[in-house]
Amino acid sequence: MTAEKQVHNIAPLYDEKSQILILGSFPSVKSREAAFFYAHPQNRFWRVMAYVLGCPVPVSVEEKKAMLHGGHVALWDTIASCTITGSSDASIRDAVPNDLNEILKAAPIRQIFTNGGTSHRVYRKYQYRQLGRADICLPSTSPANARCSLDALKDTWSRELWPFLGGKGADRDE
Repeated sequence: MTAEKQVHNIAPLYDEKSQILILGSFPSVKSREAAFFYAHPQNRFWRVMAYVLGCPVPVSVEEKKAMLHGGHVALWDTIASCTITGSSDASIRDAVPNDLNEILKAAPIRQIFTNGGTSHRVYRKYQYRQLGRADICLPSTSPANARCSLDALKDTWSRELWPFLGGKGADRDE
């Protein structure tokens, strides 16, 4: 597989009630094909977020969107375009950052989270200086992150996100 220049093909997911913003790095091959976030079946993002929000694991794109909107969660990526080999974050070169102002002007984002080290590094290199808003780096939900079990991801993500969501899932105030 060779490195190819790729352009992000998924619109940001947010609404005027979004309170937290979760940023990945760049969509995987499966996500680019599906034109929606975290489409690889082994990625644990949807299982983790369902746990955090106290919801059943969504299956369809519409269910995924509804779950995040219901939880006041916005979702996008730090990179607008890059040279990448397959889905490997380690191969990313020539990254051009996404402009996050569209989301931050439209929604009352209380906290920005980055999903994994690559997203965190790109955010710190490009977006942090412009926005002046610190991110909280969470362990990656990618299947490439074999160091973290699903249970460990659920524990860490829920501990970090719950304070900004007003509590766990259905128990929090709307």
